[in-house]
Amino acid sequence: MDILYGRNPVLEALRAGRPARKIVVATAIRPEARLTEILEHAEARDILVEEVSRQRLDDIAHTEHHQGVAGYFHARAALTLHDVLDQARPPALLVVLDGIQDPQNVGAIARSAEACDADGIVMPRHHAAPLTAAAAKASAGATEHLPMVTVPNLAQALEVIGAAGIWRAGLDADASDRYDQVDLTGPVAIVVGAEGTGMRRLTREHCDVLVSIPMMGHVASLNAGAAAAVLLFEVQRQRGFAPR
Repeated sequence: MDILYGRNPVLEALRAGRPARKIVVATAIRPEARLTEILEHAEARDILVEEVSRQRLDDIAHTEHHQGVAGYFHARAALTLHDVLDQARPPALLVVLDGIQDPQNVGAIARSAEACDADGIVMPRHHAAPLTAAAAKASAGATEHLPMVTVPNLAQALEVIGAAGIWRAGLDADASDRYDQVDLTGPVAIVVGAEGTGMRRLTREHCDVLVSIPMMGHVASLNAGAAAAVLLFEVQRQRGFAPR
């Protein structure tokens, strides 16, 4: 059972049809369009709605930033990398995360990936942030509509992705190729490393091309979430923002 909190994550989980056991709302919460839709979904699907004090909701969500609502949802079915590759639409667009341990960054990347119609996100099982309720909230519920898969070995996963005919483009601050000067119109997997350390050596070696984002100010780099968004939207710009 997953506990999601925040109006967007709870609403998007309901919109995505995820089975829910119970919705919990704060007593005397002010009506608002998203909350109204949450309650309408719950009524239509016979999901129990319980009113509790805000302090009790803080305990349920383990945070004060729940916007007055939380939900008990059944866990999503686990996917494999082959599932994601089989479901990818041509030209494929994947995001591969290497060592990103901040749930806020995972959520931000998921939000950008879903906005850019990506086919899924691939993450290592270890040395990475799990898909927590905090990540779901940071994604504004985008994780409910985006296939997410964890793999035991990222280098091997990149080999499988490459064997499927998908080009692997890694973000590297020291790369000589600028991100907007590389052809990204074909099937592509965007590989994003951790802030500070970037991609690990084996991950870098399994990329077909390394690209950089030019920095013109005093700050040396973007955070992982912002950098991923730049490259994802560049992919779609080159593709003419055409629906697949």
